[in-house]
Amino acid sequence: MTETERIRGFEDSREKRYKRQKLNKPDKPEKPDKPEKQEKPERGGRVKVLVMGGAGGMGQAVARDLIKQEQTTKVILGDINNDPNRLQDKLRASKKVSLERIDVNDHTVMVDTMKGVDVVVNCAGPFYKTAVAVARAAVEAKVNYIDICDDYEVVPILFSSDDIDKAAKNAGITILTGMGSDPGMNNILVKWYANRLERVNEIHLFWVIGITELTGAVWDHCLHMVTGMIPQHLDGRLEYVEGGTGEEIAEFLPPLGTCMVRYVGHPQPITIPLYIEGVKKVVIKGALIPGWVDELIKVQRETGFLSTKPVELKDTAVVPYDLTLKLWDTIPKYRDNGPAASGLKVIVKGEREGKEVTYTADIVGKMAPGTGLPASIAALMMNNGEINVKGVVAPEGCIDPDKFLVEMIKRGAKIHQTEKIKSILTL
Repeated sequence: MTETERIRGFEDSREKRYKRQKLNKPDKPEKPDKPEKQEKPERGGRVKVLVMGGAGGMGQAVARDLIKQEQTTKVILGDINNDPNRLQDKLRASKKVSLERIDVNDHTVMVDTMKGVDVVVNCAGPFYKTAVAVARAAVEAKVNYIDICDDYEVVPILFSSDDIDKAAKNAGITILTGMGSDPGMNNILVKWYANRLERVNEIHLFWVIGITELTGAVWDHCLHMVTGMIPQHLDGRLEYVEGGTGEEIAEFLPPLGTCMVRYVGHPQPITIPLYIEGVKKVVIKGALIPGWVDELIKVQRETGFLSTKPVELKDTAVVPYDLTLKLWDTIPKYRDNGPAASGLKVIVKGEREGKEVTYTADIVGKMAPGTGLPASIAALMMNNGEINVKGVVAPEGCIDPDKFLVEMIKRGAKIHQTEKIKSILTL
């Protein structure tokens, strides 16, 4: 079965899912001035967490927040490269932290290690190569699982596989996928605004990343997400568009400014319509800056440098994609690499009391903490019993947006938002 056929089959089952789900919308939508302060929930017990890909930038960001929490007693950083010099000083110095060599391809070792923890947070990318294997190990170990997966192909596999979704439900555990920045933070913002509308019509998700923040597997994802035909939710159904097309100008907060964004392959066009019924449009577009980066990737895509079909070169089979990926380790050197920052923009359009309402949220910051903090908060919420959905679920389907946003703001997140109301004056 091809990826397109798999996703089409997942799309066809959406109506059945709608009938089983209950949308938690308030009777009287509220204006989103700021998240309401929540009473402190009853804390769960002490928590031990395994962070796969823990020595990478995203994994370390998760760990840095976890070790600050009193309830965290142990954080295992599982990574194929267990060189302690990769770790930041605070993590090396923490008595809560241990670094272990764990290969995502070694199912037995993963399962054995997972049995000794309460939550697994998977930060080992690229996720189109790793997420399914790590999730399956977590299900076998009967331990709650979170990932920061941003590759759309993974979603239909997780949701439709009996040995993951059905097995997780039978085991009474949660498989929470896409709990980083994008997807993750912006999914929850979408849900927060949707809860304040009577009807949601359109959702536009934009992001931008300065290439100074890109390392390792992130480069792989950035090339992969614009390769081939990718899903977007258009006119009320899943459609496929060519990756890297659909150019549109978007304004981000300083120092990012005006950027050209294009269609990218992320999970939200697949997951968001599962939980926000009736939405007609869910699109996601992204950009790498400075602008020369996306322009070069566009040329590479159009000229076959991102093809995964091997070619013969001096009696050696060479995969153009692999060669291009390797070259991106050196291409940016001695060139303008732009600001060391990343940004998100969330636009939700809908209706309330007969009026057209548009919410816009903007965030700017560093990619690693922007990705790691949501995953850490979700792990703590999961341990506290605040995430109760069993089986496979996306953030917008299981996390209380108010509680989550309070925790993000406590950690220094600044969300710039606007609300525009359009109505017709009648006398």
